Amino acid sequence: MTETETKGTAFTSIPVVDIAPLFGNDEAAKREVAKEMADAASDVGFLYVKGHNISREMIAKLEARAAEFFALPEERKMERYIGKSRAHRGYVPTGEEGFYDGTDPAKTDKKEAFDLSIELPENDPDHVKGYRMLGPNQWPPELPEMQRDVYAYYEAAMALGHTLFRGFALALGLPEDYFEQWLTKPPSQLRLVHYPSDPARAVAEWGISAHTDYECFTILHVTAPGLQVMNANGDWIDAPPVEGAFVINIGDMLEALTNGRFIATPHRVRNVPDERFSFPLFCSLDYDTQVEPLPQFIEDGKVYPGYGAGDHLVTQTMRTFAYLKKLVAAGELKLPESEDHATAFGRREKEAV
Repeated sequence: MTETETKGTAFTSIPVVDIAPLFGNDEAAKREVAKEMADAASDVGFLYVKGHNISREMIAKLEARAAEFFALPEERKMERYIGKSRAHRGYVPTGEEGFYDGTDPAKTDKKEAFDLSIELPENDPDHVKGYRMLGPNQWPPELPEMQRDVYAYYEAAMALGHTLFRGFALALGLPEDYFEQWLTKPPSQLRLVHYPSDPARAVAEWGISAHTDYECFTILHVTAPGLQVMNANGDWIDAPPVEGAFVINIGDMLEALTNGRFIATPHRVRNVPDERFSFPLFCSLDYDTQVEPLPQFIEDGKVYPGYGAGDHLVTQTMRTFAYLKKLVAAGELKLPESEDHATAFGRREKEAV
């Protein structure tokens, strides 16, 4: 399968699910939540979740530390440039990353970012082996509170991710702990994304263009509107912040594991004139996990292609980051998987009216 047929519904809003029962022992209540999650994942590919147990105080500290880092002079931020890391961690300047087909190189994402993941030492065996996405983070030494507060949020959001994996397992009729076998050391990445204020910015352009996320699902906190989601008609639907809730969206891996039952829906970030911060945590499976449709979801011989979880992340990242594209062009880095896997997910993008 090289293309995904249009799935889902012509939704006009994103459903809200209270996941508080997933933290309790009431099995009937958990299964009711799981059904709501399954409906959202199948029909929309997006949902809001409340009752997640992450405090507003922790989120406020995350926002404050991000604002402090992005306020640094550009040359100070570039000391932690992502291209200096063998584990794909650090500062991403404006224009470094692009979700494009190459037809208009003049368009660039209007954002900057800081990427981090599970904290691992230089002698971690997978890092030594050469696995990109696994290794130490690049924390700025001049902002010691950043490492403390941002990594505390990362650990809390990762714990929430485990809870959501349990909910999605129930939603698929699997044992609640089914995904835990692949969650021992996943390269799940947290991004601190900054869209600077620009009153003169052209409304027609975007902050991040249309794409699907590579991992199983994303846990997203944003400080202002801008996110848009494509429905089955190809229309762009606004997904504004909801107080006390995270945005959750299905990614490529969960679409593949369910053979398209759950959908990775294309989404983009519309340019807005005001300053905006976004904090997506991309929840992945362990690097060596083989991602392929589970047998119970295979029907009529239509099967998504299998691939390695880590290879998929590296391949997609190589296609969007300038520093990796340069290494590929110079012959210093090779794509670890075939080209066709990159286009096997999500609805085909349509021109919105």
